[in-house]
Amino acid sequence: MKQIVDQLRDEHAVTAEEYRALLTMRDPEDVEYLMTQARRVAQQQFGRKIYLRGLIELTNVCRNDCLYCGIRRSNRHINRYTLHREQVLACCEQGYQIGFRTFVLQGGEWGEDRSQWIAELVQDIRRRWPDCAITLSLGEHPRETYALWRESGADRYLLRHETRDERHYGLLHPTAMTIRHRLQCLDWLKELGYQVGTGIMVGSPYQSIRSMVKDIQYLVEFQPHMIGIGPFISQHDTPLGRFPAGSVEMTARLYAILRLALPKVLIPSTTAMATLQPDGRLRGILAGANVVMPNLSPSDHRQMYALYDNKATLGAESAQGLNILAEELSTIGYHIDWSRGDSPRL
Repeated sequence: MKQIVDQLRDEHAVTAEEYRALLTMRDPEDVEYLMTQARRVAQQQFGRKIYLRGLIELTNVCRNDCLYCGIRRSNRHINRYTLHREQVLACCEQGYQIGFRTFVLQGGEWGEDRSQWIAELVQDIRRRWPDCAITLSLGEHPRETYALWRESGADRYLLRHETRDERHYGLLHPTAMTIRHRLQCLDWLKELGYQVGTGIMVGSPYQSIRSMVKDIQYLVEFQPHMIGIGPFISQHDTPLGRFPAGSVEMTARLYAILRLALPKVLIPSTTAMATLQPDGRLRGILAGANVVMPNLSPSDHRQMYALYDNKATLGAESAQGLNILAEELSTIGYHIDWSRGDSPRL
């Protein structure tokens, strides 16, 4: 197994069967070797710096009906909200004063009637904080909408493909949504000059090792700037609410594999990791992750953005808990980096 790890580290790709072997290996010594090599590669690229992104959850209104998501259109058991422009700008001002230089505007997927509102919001943020990076994570839209937002000043876009396996995608989404269209959106974003992020849920219902291998191969082929991966956590008011959560260990293993395959990619250690396990975020960093996304949203709205049950929003997961985060990072020899944290490939 160590030879496969070394080959992936040196050549940045192995065969499908070798990816399968890395995902299924059980020897603790082999697993630790994978983690150690991924950690060394991350430190060669980024040192012991952890980049911050200030997350602002714009709205829990969504036109889609994904079977796993708590803010799906058909969920009648959550209180819907949309932040006003001044609320968003206040979050940015607070974040900027703290030291954030990247803002992530995330939300459910709106219709195109709101695209101009987003464009004007991005323009406001760009004008007021010109040294900051603006990331959008707002779902699938026409190419012209992505172009409008890019021209308005957006730098980055996060759109997880969720699974490259077409059959698996169909088991997680309504029939109106297709993996082909999702991948087309990602191609458009790259063509328009965004720094593009994509990724998957680990342990999502009906996921197989075969589908995870397809995901790794797609990511290596697509060469994103960012990869967002977190363990699946169900939301009780969804059709897939009975399924068990994904594994922190398997998620960390994927971080490590992808760090070796894509040494310069930005990989967040996600909130879902910390939700499932108190040290989950640190385990992600020790597996090669190098980004954390504290929540800048108004505190009274954070629990309403209910993508999954029991989402961690306090302590080190919040912008108000950065001292806690810094202390946690120091215990494993890392520190916060306050720069924009662009991909070194750019």
